[in-house]
Amino acid sequence: MTPARLSDRFDSTLARLRATGRPFAIATVVRTLDATSAKPGAKALILPDGSIAEGWIGGGCARGAVGRAGVAAITTGQPQFISLRPEDLLAAEGVTPGEERDGIRFARNGCPSRGSMDIFVEPVLPRPRLVVFGMGPVALALSDLAARFDLHRTLAAPGAAADLPEEAADSLQDGFALDTGAEGQRFIVIATQGKGDEAALRAALAAGADYIAFVGSRRKFATLAARLTESGVDAAALATVRAPAGLNIHAITPEEIALSILAELTLIRRSADRKEDAHV
Repeated sequence: MTPARLSDRFDSTLARLRATGRPFAIATVVRTLDATSAKPGAKALILPDGSIAEGWIGGGCARGAVGRAGVAAITTGQPQFISLRPEDLLAAEGVTPGEERDGIRFARNGCPSRGSMDIFVEPVLPRPRLVVFGMGPVALALSDLAARFDLHRTLAAPGAAADLPEEAADSLQDGFALDTGAEGQRFIVIATQGKGDEAALRAALAAGADYIAFVGSRRKFATLAARLTESGVDAAALATVRAPAGLNIHAITPEEIALSILAELTLIRRSADRKEDAHV
């Protein structure tokens, strides 16, 4: 197969993986010494189970180490750098397979070729998803402003308006039911404002999310929550809903309310990043 054909297959698989929203990793050979089957610039797409979806970074001597690095990159969200070397070269440098020094993880190359290869493995994680229930002014203002925050935006409501401009959201959904198996962070904002509040809140709680917020007054939410509790909805789950949605910046207009919600989302996202960094 020609390099051009390989490149076409790689690019099409890369585009498909991005479109599905599944996490994966890109492994790139950055340096080789002596005899290796893969050369600098060779790439492979690594799936969450460590298998290769497309590409070439060498034979079995490299695939195991690269697969493990891909799994680690996807799990931690952090790039990995691995150096595959013959065992005698590792011993001469005083390192053992699996050891990490200065951000480089060393692995043993047991192939007869006895070549060395450095590989950079970069995770590609799905964008955090913002699902906005509703089609009113606050919902539209929130979706519009969220386009600047690297969020995948979904506007959801019964009979979702198909005549909205393309930039209104990344996707439109007819109804409130959500896929409970979606990967990555998900934030749900209920901005139905009297048009399906109860159904939207039930759907949000059933879907599960990193953040659920309700656009409305505390009194309105308390009344709605009491009605849902009486019908059997878990009170502890309802207690996790942020109501009213957003940080208190004394917002009045739809745009100001949208800003307060995105400020709260940013606080949650960055707080999670700092916690992860603290455990690295």
